[in-house]
Formats: sequence, structure tokens, C-alpha cells
Amino acid sequence: MDMISFVRDNLAHAGPILFIGALGVAIIFERFFALFIYYPLLRAEHFYEKVAELVMSAKIEEAAEYCDNYKRKPVANVVKAALQRAHLPEGLIRDGVQLSLQKCSRAILKRTSFLATIANVATLLGLFGTVAGLIHSFQAVAYADAQQKSAMLSAGIAVAMNATMLGLGVAIPAMLAYSFLMNRTNSLIADLEAAAVRSIDILKQRYYANDSQKGETTRRAS
Repeated sequence: MDMISFVRDNLAHAGPILFIGALGVAIIFERFFALFIYYPLLRAEHFYEKVAELVMSAKIEEAAEYCDNYKRKPVANVVKAALQRAHLPEGLIRDGVQLSLQKCSRAILKRTSFLATIANVATLLGLFGTVAGLIHSFQAVAYADAQQKSAMLSAGIAVAMNATMLGLGVAIPAMLAYSFLMNRTNSLIADLEAAAVRSIDILKQRYYANDSQKGETTRRAS
């Protein structure tokens, strides 16, 4: 029995597996777009250099407005959170950055974990179809003629094994996609953590530069 015939003749078993398979495909495409196109900040070094240049020139508001040009990028949002609290003590700046980091991390992580669930559920549904198919086959064989038992049992086992294969056919790609996307997710979260550190570092450089200028002015005046 080929897979198409199995799906057509056993839609009660195949339907749920195909449904969660379609759901998994939708999540894979959405997450691939988000993690590889929508969220990453291209030319990140140029972005940091521009922000640092504006901050060192005491143009904090302009630096925050520059981040608005990339408001769909989590890295820019983390940097902006630091800039918006630049006038506050360092502890409050870190709190603001941490809150933004958590918010952006949740956006990056969302829905990817569903793929692992889909892989597990597809496997279980396949096994459920296998067990149900075997039970049905043995029940049918019990009341069949001796000459028909072998053929009926073979057909029933074929149906049962097809259920397992369909479940695995959904589960394996879903698990591979989950591992691949989680690797990308971890990379983006690492970029966010680096953005948090760099944004605070840029502000510290500005404050120390101000202190140095004030100290030099004081020495010259005296």
C-alpha cells in the first residue's frame, strides 16, 4: 500500500498527523523569515560606530532617534533602552537594558519550541495509528476464513506501519528544523547580550570623557 492510498483510505489516522505537519511547515517558514531576515541587524558594526559617535558628541537624543530607524531590530531596541536612561544612574540604566533584553529575547524565542512539541505529537499519533490499525486487523482476522486470514493480516500490518512512517515523516523534519532554528535563536540572543554590554560601555566612555574634560579644565583654571 502506498502512502497516498493510506492517507485516502485512513483519513482518521492520517488527518491529525497531516494537520500538525502543515502547522509545523507554517511555523518553520515564519521563524526562518523572522530569525534570518526580520530580526538580524545588518552592518551592526556601522550601527554601533554611529551610535558611539553621536553619544560622544553629546547627541544622546539623536542617537536614540537613529535607533528608531531600526526599530524592528531587537539589537537597536536594546541600545535605545540604554540611551533613553542615559541621564540616570548606572543601576537604572542596567535595569532598563535588562527589561528590553528580556522582551526582545521572548520575541526571538516564541513559537520555535512548538516544533519540538509537533515532532513528539506526530510520533505519538503515528504510534497511535499503528496500535489502532493492529487492533482492527486482529479483530477482523478473528472472524475471517482461514484462507483470508493471511492476506487480511498482511494488509492490516501494512496500514499500521504506514501510520508510523507518516508520523516519523513529520517528526524528523520538525526536529531537524527545531535544532537548526534554535541554533540561530541562540546566536541572536548572544547578539542582544553583546548589544546590552556595548551600549552601557558607550555611555561609560562618554561619562569618563566628560570627567576628564572637567578635570583638565579645572587644572588649567588653577
